[in-house]
Formats: sequence, C-alpha cells, structure tokens
Amino acid sequence: MLLLATVAVGAPTWLMQAGDGPAYVRQAMASVEAAPPPPPPQVPVAEVVTRVLAPASEFTGVVAAVRTVELRPRVGGVIETVSVPEGGLVERGQLLFQIDPRPFEVALQSAEAQLRRATVLLEQAKVDLERSQRLAPKGAIPAKTLDDDVASKREREAQVEEAQAVVAAAKLDLSYTRVTAPISGRVDRVLVTEGNLVVGALGAATLLTTIVSVDPAHVYFDIDEATYLGFRPEGAAFVSPAPVAVGLTGEDGFPHAGALDFLGNRVDRSTGTIRARAMLANADGRLTPGLFARVKLATSAARETVLIDDQAVGTDQGRRYVLVLAAGDMVEYRPVELGAMVDGLRVVEHGLSGGETIIIKGLVRPGMQVAPNRIAMAPVAASVDGASLEARR
Repeated sequence: MLLLATVAVGAPTWLMQAGDGPAYVRQAMASVEAAPPPPPPQVPVAEVVTRVLAPASEFTGVVAAVRTVELRPRVGGVIETVSVPEGGLVERGQLLFQIDPRPFEVALQSAEAQLRRATVLLEQAKVDLERSQRLAPKGAIPAKTLDDDVASKREREAQVEEAQAVVAAAKLDLSYTRVTAPISGRVDRVLVTEGNLVVGALGAATLLTTIVSVDPAHVYFDIDEATYLGFRPEGAAFVSPAPVAVGLTGEDGFPHAGALDFLGNRVDRSTGTIRARAMLANADGRLTPGLFARVKLATSAARETVLIDDQAVGTDQGRRYVLVLAAGDMVEYRPVELGAMVDGLRVVEHGLSGGETIIIKGLVRPGMQVAPNRIAMAPVAASVDGASLEARR
C-alpha cells in the first residue's frame, strides 16, 4: 500500500519531467504541444432589418355609425303598407312605409278649392279697382270708393298668398305619407306593422325603425394622458389626421386602415383620458356599430427603425443585450433598449444601427472569435397601409 501511494503521488512529477523520461513520453508531449487550436464555433448571424416605421400605441375602442336615424312619421295616420327589408341595406329615398294618403288628398283638394276662390275674388278686385281709377278723376265716384277698391285688391292678394301656402302645406303633408329612407345604410327591424295608427306630432311621433350608415364608419377610443402629451404637446394644434389601423376580435393584426379625424377638447379627470375618433372605409360593412375594436394610433412621424429577431436578445441582471459581430469576427457585447413587436420582429430603440450584424443564437461569449453563418432575419410582412405602426408596449 505504501508503494502504491508513492507511485501515485510521484507520477505527476515524472510526467512533468518528461524530458528525462523514455522517448515515447517525449514524443507524446511534443505532439500535444504541436496540435493546432480548435476552430472557432460556427454561429448563425444576420444583419439587422431597418424600416421606416411610425411609432404607435394601441387602444381599445368601439365601432360607431357616422349617421344614425330614428325613423318617425311626420304626419299621423294608419300604416297602409310596409316595405322594409329588415336587416338589409336601403338607399336614400327608398320607400319604407306608406301611410293612408286619402285624408291628406282630401285636405289638398279643399286647399286647392280655397285657392281658386281667392284667385277669382282677386280678379274681381282688380276689375273694380281699374273702373274706380277711370271714374275717380272725372268726379263720378267719391274718393273713398277708390281707396276702398285699392284696399280690397290688396286684401284679395293676401288671401291668394294665404291659400297658396295652405296648398303647399297640404302637398307637403301628402308627401309625408310616403316615409322614405333619409340616408343610405342598414335598416333595423320593423317596430310598427300594417294597420297600426301612428302619431306624427312633434316630440311624440311613433318610432318606426332605425337606420345606420355603413360606409364610412367611426371608431371611438380614449387616449391616456401620457400618450396624449407625447402625441400632442401642450398648445399644439390638431392639424393633420394621424394614421390609424384597426383590428376586430378574431382578426390577425390590424387590417383596417383609417385616420384620426377628431380629438376631444378636454381630458376627463375621472379617467385621465381624452376621447378620440377615427374614420375608416367600410365598403364591405364588416365594421358593424357596437363592435369592440383594437386601435393602433401613430403617435409621431415615421422614422428609420432597427428590427431584430427576438431570440437574439439576452438578459444580464435585468438589462437586455445582444451580441454583435465586430471586426475580425469577434463577439461584442452591446446593451440595447427594446421596443414593441412589429410583424414578428422586435424594435430596437437604442443600441444598434442599420448595417450591423448580430448573432442570432449560440453558446458564445464576448471577446470570442466565431465562424459566422450568415442567414436572413425573419421576414417582415407588409402592413395594411404600407407603413407599419408600432404595436403596444
């Protein structure tokens, strides 16, 4: 046992002094010293993507119609026919309800008869005045008779004008028996069917149905105070519409493009938000009033932005960093400040510039030399309006 221990302890010393040992030991040590260093590790690298993007924030909003009409009759009567395509589209001027027109036709005939009577009396008054104007200079009639004929003619003229107004009102009431669509849009269900008596009095008219416009559509949303102050500095005027993109529940991304067309004049103290509104094209009618919508609002002018693959980002004690391929294929540590995801890539606010190449993944450390395997960064899909908007942070 003592001998074995001595050999075990003395063996390293003997190996270290290989120059005094056997020839095969010297040959083994020489081959180890002459062996080439291992090749640098091969890692995938990619050049950062640069795009012109407009930074944006995301909000939750609701779709609303630009125009909404509660259809009520202007005259009262019995509903004679209903031709409402419930839930369908109607054009402006399309007949939807027909009120029994007969009482209004009778009223029009009576008004026209009164107009004819007033016209006949006016013609007689003109004849009497002409006769008086011929006789008065000769002294054949008193001056008062001439004055009376002048006044009578003016009275008859006023009666004719009054009768004409009554006829116009009767015609208007008769036209109101045809209840037509005041706007183009989508009509709701019928609330009053044939045979029912409706009221047309002002303030108490019967509700027949409702119509909402379809194209374009509004989306209302609330902007928080911090975003508002960055988006519109104090005192700045709301001049040009900012681009907006909208997505509905179940839709990928924000496929509907529009523009901000209204910004409130005060911040709600209870919520710390300000009301905003966007207008969007809605030719297919998909943006139905009342739907919840995801709204992405551009908060500043478009600028050149660096985008990278998210898997290239590392964490070091809470700090985010990437490994940059420097000169001589050396690995360089670079702290970065990250933004939002845009079309599958991560926005880099600070730390990287266009044209730089980063290491996507691999077990390497700063200061190492690597063998770069150049690949393309993940593809970036084109946005709906041609210029991506940065997503919510």
